[in-house]
Amino acid sequence: MKNNRRWAVPLFPLRGARWMIAGLSTLAILGGCSTQAPVATNGDGWRKDQVADAYVFGYPLVASDLWREKTTGGDASKPGQAAVNTLRHTTALPPVGATGRPSVDTLESSAWLDVSSGPVLVSLPALSSVQSTPSGTLRGRYFDARAFDTWTNVIYSSIGAAPAVPAPVPKKRSKAARMAAEQASILAFVTKGYTGPLPDGVTRVETPTRYAWLSIRVRVNGQRDVREARKLQTAMRIEAPPADKTSPTTAGAAWPNVTANTPAVVPSGDKAESLDATAYFTRLAKALEDNPPVPDDPHAVTLLAQLGVKPGEPVQFRPSDSALLATGLADGRARVDTVPSNALSRNGWVWFGDAVGNYGTDYTLRAFLAKRQPASGTKDDEVKPVAFLDSDAHPLNGANTYVLHFAPNQLPPVRGFWTLTAYTKEGALIDDKALRLSLSDRDRLKKNRDGSTDVVVSATSPGKARVSNWLPAPDGDFQLMMRLYAPKPEATSGAWAPPAIERQ
Repeated sequence: MKNNRRWAVPLFPLRGARWMIAGLSTLAILGGCSTQAPVATNGDGWRKDQVADAYVFGYPLVASDLWREKTTGGDASKPGQAAVNTLRHTTALPPVGATGRPSVDTLESSAWLDVSSGPVLVSLPALSSVQSTPSGTLRGRYFDARAFDTWTNVIYSSIGAAPAVPAPVPKKRSKAARMAAEQASILAFVTKGYTGPLPDGVTRVETPTRYAWLSIRVRVNGQRDVREARKLQTAMRIEAPPADKTSPTTAGAAWPNVTANTPAVVPSGDKAESLDATAYFTRLAKALEDNPPVPDDPHAVTLLAQLGVKPGEPVQFRPSDSALLATGLADGRARVDTVPSNALSRNGWVWFGDAVGNYGTDYTLRAFLAKRQPASGTKDDEVKPVAFLDSDAHPLNGANTYVLHFAPNQLPPVRGFWTLTAYTKEGALIDDKALRLSLSDRDRLKKNRDGSTDVVVSATSPGKARVSNWLPAPDGDFQLMMRLYAPKPEATSGAWAPPAIERQ
């Protein structure tokens, strides 16, 4: 392996095995961690490190493969499932108690795309339909679309710094054809190097892996706005090659049996963590056949081959290596649970910046986010600071009242919008009798005389004078997540940071 590979040495474990970030400590993060794997002096130690390195490298692919299998299923008949090349629309906001730190400000439409049989065309609402007009209509409503390969790299973003541009429609085409191309935004997902025909005016998205995960989010301004937001979902379509088409009842833009009470099928590495070495690397070898690594990964591929993990081939380990494999797997799991050294940490908040979504050889960050914040967009797509501690490094608890003081002109810098949501320490939505589960830029937050803004977080109302700036919190320990949709550069450059959470 090259000495500049991005393996990280674990310094401390995270609490629990959930996919959401838990128990982040600023001091622990600031301690940093090495990007070099320790070199053992004996053969067994070196091989154990190989197993750990291979586990970290392959984790996103194994987790994605398990997630795809769970969300598509054999016949896509279970709640929350949808066949490949079929949109699954979430048509209601999450209920109280929903876990996984769900967003209460967006509806998501998602699909697993399979490009092995030919181009998959995804039709989205035209950009002209979302220009600025009064809120509550289709026009002026924020939405974004992102696609990921099975290694969790971002391969398409509608709002990124340099989004893909549709091919121009030839002038010789009829006026009707040109108008049709302008009335919808059509993405053509194709295999890398595809040379076949494509419709005029589509945006070509090359997919380096057989499967790609598509996520489309539509902003919702509360429960009463869901019906209007769903109108954007009805304008979305998928057209796949005939060999991949499912029955008419599930193909295209079908709504599988999804309601507010339908268990959401969320990405999770929990199942990957339950696999022993043989099962884990067998799954990895099988997935590698259709989802090869990028050209930057030859040394990692060599490492896998040295362990006997080759694309499409059965994996067989010697019984005498079982203890060594178990130890290496445990080390790999610890690394996946370790906050990478390139996390951003200020004022008790932790978030990620430059490398997210375009990981290169930063395998540690890629694996960590595949488990803790799956389907993470780039720094131009979204930023999600998380806090568990107040300014005195004490756990956030509903028995206290907290204030976040935003200096003048220091509210979250976004091109889209921002939200602040409180969850239980396990990541569940709180039982909020005030029916406010988040604060955002759409709320009429009162400013102080100097132009600053104070946000109050507490389990009980702070009184009429401050209720407009109040975010309800659960009674016990809790966490805060701030979401910046289409953030400005200062959100990850160090020029801006969320304010400290001051206990009153």
